[in-house]
Amino acid sequence: MRVPSLADALSAHAARLAATHLRTLFSQDVHRFERFSCQTAGLLIDWSKEKLDEEAWQALLDLAKAADLEQARDAMLTGEPINSTEGRAVLHTALRTGDGISSPKGGGWAPAAVRQEISDERDRFLAFAEQVREGAVAACDGAPFTDVVNIGIGGSDLGPAMASRALAPFCDGPNVHFIANVDGADAVDTLRSLDPARTLVLVASKTFTTLETLTNSRSVRAWLEASVGEKVGSHLAALSTNLDATTAFGIAPERVFCFWDYVGGRYSLWSAIGLALAIAIGRTRFMEMLAGAHALDVHFAQAPLDANLPVILGLIGIWRRNGMGLSAHAVIPYEERLARFPAYLQQLDMESNGKAVRRDGTPVSDRTGMLVFGEPGTNAQHSFFQLCHQGTDIVAMDVLLGRHSVGELVEGRGAEHHRNLVANALAQTRALAFGRTQSETREQMETEGASGSEVAALSAHKSFPGDRPSTTILYDQLDPATLGRLIALYEHKVFVESVLWGINAFDQWGVELGKVMAKSITPALDDPHKAGAFDASTKGLIAALSQDADIGASDGSGDRGDG
Repeated sequence: MRVPSLADALSAHAARLAATHLRTLFSQDVHRFERFSCQTAGLLIDWSKEKLDEEAWQALLDLAKAADLEQARDAMLTGEPINSTEGRAVLHTALRTGDGISSPKGGGWAPAAVRQEISDERDRFLAFAEQVREGAVAACDGAPFTDVVNIGIGGSDLGPAMASRALAPFCDGPNVHFIANVDGADAVDTLRSLDPARTLVLVASKTFTTLETLTNSRSVRAWLEASVGEKVGSHLAALSTNLDATTAFGIAPERVFCFWDYVGGRYSLWSAIGLALAIAIGRTRFMEMLAGAHALDVHFAQAPLDANLPVILGLIGIWRRNGMGLSAHAVIPYEERLARFPAYLQQLDMESNGKAVRRDGTPVSDRTGMLVFGEPGTNAQHSFFQLCHQGTDIVAMDVLLGRHSVGELVEGRGAEHHRNLVANALAQTRALAFGRTQSETREQMETEGASGSEVAALSAHKSFPGDRPSTTILYDQLDPATLGRLIALYEHKVFVESVLWGINAFDQWGVELGKVMAKSITPALDDPHKAGAFDASTKGLIAALSQDADIGASDGSGDRGDG
């Protein structure tokens, strides 16, 4: 039986609104902001600049109800094995749960045994973080660590790396650094300015088998050994569940901190994977981040659909993708310290919802997922915003903005910086929505003294179509609690979309095939004769890589390699 299509359900609304400019929607409803904004849980979402109206919005809410969104949410929060392809529960929310909070179905948000093991392990890794900060856990010569290097990749890197930059004003412990890429330049450049005698290394790999992480770890361990010798174990800790492998690597069991199968890598910042961040900001602030996320969890669990921030953000995503047919989603934080937030959301969103098969194994009925990218404003305005304003494809945009900045410049200059930042953020969403017609452009050019020939020649180039959607997310200031809320907001937004698409947001089989193929290619790089079973392109590239000659060298013969 064919699964009903979201695009079909939304097509009449999309067709009706296609010819209606956002200018018109605003002029027809002076209360549009009040209708399409919601403020709660420390955040304000304004989606009044999305190209929809009350009728379309009600249709989206009806789709959420028809998909049994509330039941799916409750199943996740209470630990049902909703990750069906791996037979696992999805309990990252339990990592930040508070005592005495009831789930929608009553009782705890996870089984009592799960809550206890989470609490115990959290106490362990946060105690270790405090001991590193205080110098009780020290280098082999007894001196405190000045630097911490986290070696991981994907969820074992993106979360703590993003958060440590976002919370830079709150980092008062050892300096934290991150190595992820198996390209040796990542390790070389990170270690160049560090003293191995003062460096603690965290190896973050749940299975302790990840190729990139182990390759980097072996190299960094050798770097440590060259300085501290057989006492290298004093400079190592691990975030893993494979005690045999970590012991073989020389890491004492008491320095190994675990997380569990019910926590996916891209949802693991709240677990021991956040150890580097905890060392940087301390236990109290780390717990504030968990509390901020938990507050958003409680809101997601209890708020009605039409006033539920993650549901609102998820339905906006469904409208953009399946109503408007858009494929690109830009995340623009007007907060330099959130520079890595778009990259973090890339994994969260694209790894979760980049699926073409429904939970039951049948093909999806709708296009799923979007291309997620972004950079901080105002830098982004001077790069890809040209396409966003005047390109032939429409890019949906989320703009994140704080009411206040954290940390002032000398002589009170921070107020001027923040005022200009806010003005740019508001101006960009206004320009995207309303644009500037050619007649308005002509009038402005004439007012500025342009000649008639200049107006005729340039007015089309200087006009903006507008009618391009954006949602603004406003928060007070970027502190640990706010960061927790923002991450949890997008976690649940992605889940909401997955429920309406009928896909499993918590597996990631798409990352496996390349890993398997890499293992088969590695022997051929040492012996090109072992490349016989590969395709012509791969064999040709392996042969080229095995040659000593400069690839850029040419005798001008134009040899196309047809032999």
